[in-house]
Amino acid sequence: MALLACAVLAGCGPTTTPEQQVRAVIARAEAAAEERNLSGLMDLVSPRYEDEQGGSAVELTRTIRGYFIVNQSVHLVTRIESVEFPYKDMARVHLTVGTLGRKAVPADTFDMAADVHEVEVELQLERGEWKVTRASWHPVVSA
Repeated sequence: MALLACAVLAGCGPTTTPEQQVRAVIARAEAAAEERNLSGLMDLVSPRYEDEQGGSAVELTRTIRGYFIVNQSVHLVTRIESVEFPYKDMARVHLTVGTLGRKAVPADTFDMAADVHEVEVELQLERGEWKVTRASWHPVVSA
């Protein structure tokens, strides 16, 4: 699920709120992942990125590249659970991400997901663009 963990792109226009900008970044990340667009996805990640295991942006690139090689098609369903701003230039996003074997209609998306992860992403405003600086993800265990 590192795909979505690197989920951030440039902020939107100046008339949007920071939350709208961050939500737009998540949507762009999902679209880039489904297009298997590695460079588009990595454009959303800060060079200062670090995951909870100490992995860097370079290692994240390798992981995503490998995921795209193994998975010739990527279909995701994302649900943003919360967006918080501990500082004006920092956002924390908690989301649920599911991977699907095929496109699905909204009514049955999470029920059809092969893997569902809880993802925590931190974004920093860098030179006017929201970039992912930290991410962690854990599988959702179903009862």
